[in-house]
Amino acid sequence: MKRTLTHLADGRELFYFDRHDDADRGAADERELSPRPAPSELRYDPLTEEWIAIAGHRQTRTFLPPADQCPLCPSAPGRLSEIPASSYDVVVFENRFPSFSTPAGDLGGPGGPGGHAAEGAIGATRPGRGRCEVVCFTSDHDSSFSALSPEQVELVMEAWIDRTAELAAIPGVEQVFCFENRGAEIGITLAHPHGQIYAYPYVTPRTKLTLRAADRHRERTGGNLFADILAAEREAGVRVVAANEHWTAFVPAAARWPFEVHVYPHRQVPDLGGLEQAERAAFGPLYTDVLRRLDGLFGVPMPYVAAWHQAPVTTGRDLSYAHLELFSIRRAADKLKYLAGSESAMGAFVNDVLPEEAARLLRNAVTD
Repeated sequence: MKRTLTHLADGRELFYFDRHDDADRGAADERELSPRPAPSELRYDPLTEEWIAIAGHRQTRTFLPPADQCPLCPSAPGRLSEIPASSYDVVVFENRFPSFSTPAGDLGGPGGPGGHAAEGAIGATRPGRGRCEVVCFTSDHDSSFSALSPEQVELVMEAWIDRTAELAAIPGVEQVFCFENRGAEIGITLAHPHGQIYAYPYVTPRTKLTLRAADRHRERTGGNLFADILAAEREAGVRVVAANEHWTAFVPAAARWPFEVHVYPHRQVPDLGGLEQAERAAFGPLYTDVLRRLDGLFGVPMPYVAAWHQAPVTTGRDLSYAHLELFSIRRAADKLKYLAGSESAMGAFVNDVLPEEAARLLRNAVTD
C-alpha cells in the first residue's frame, strides 16, 4: 500500500491510499475555496449528562448534487472536485463541513488551554475540538461497498486503521468512530460510495453505556461481555447469518432494528489496528456477502448505517471488543421503520421483526 499526503486549496489534508507504488498523486487543488469554519461549540446537557455539538455552519453543506457535480468523484476538465486526481483507489480527506475540528497548531485539548470544561455544570460549554474525515471507498460513483473486491475492502480497512491511529493521537480526542451511511432513506447528502470518521473530544454515550455493562459483567462472571455474547450466538446458531474462520455475522437477540447484523472477529482486539493480516483479509468477503444479502431481501438497495465500535483512546480498552454493527430502517419492501414516540422520546425500542426470522431471511436471501 502507498499512502500519499497532500493538501486541498483551503489547507485541509487529503490522503491517497493506493495499491500500487507508482501512483502519481501530484495533482493540485485549483479551486478557490472559502476559509475553513471555526470549530463547533459543545454544550452540556445535565439531564442526560451528554455533550451536544452545535455546528451551524453545517447547514450550508452540499446536499444531494446531481451525479455530474459530485464532489467525491475524481476531478476532470471543467469539473473540479474534492479529489484533485483524475482517478483514485481510496481517498480520505478532512470534511469541509465538520462537526468537530481542531485548528492547525491548537494543542489546547477539549476544554481549551489549561484544562477541561466543567462537566456537570448547568450551562457548561467548550469548543468542539476533534476532527471529521470523509472516506471515499471507490472512484466509481455508481458502485457500492457490497460491490467492492476483497482487495479493495482490505485497502479501505488499511485506511480506517491508519486514520484511527493518527486521529487517536490528536490531543483531546477521546474516541475514533468509522462509519457509513447508505441510502436516501437514511438521510445521506452525497450518493457516492463513502463513509466518515469522527474523532470525538469525549467518549460517546453508547460506548459509555456498553462499557459500564461490560464492567459489571466482568465483576459478576470474570469474562468479557462481548466475547461471551459472540460465543452464545455461535453456539445457538439460529441467528447466525454468515461466518468464516475469523469472523461471525449474527442478528442480535435483542435487535432494535428490523434488520440488524453485528459482525465480530473471533479474537478480542480493542480497535481495528489490533487485527492481524489474516483477519483483515477475511473481513471483506464475509461483510460484502452480508451486504448483498441485505440488498437481496426485497430486490432494492437496502438503506443502512454501518458502525465500527472501537475502544476509547484512554479508557476501557481492556473491556472493549472491536466489532461492526449494521442496521437498516427498512422492515418490508414498501415499509420503513420510523422512530416514533416510544423510540424518539423515551429511547424505548419496539421491533416489528423477530430477530430469528430476520436471520433466516438473510441466510436465504438471493445474493446475485
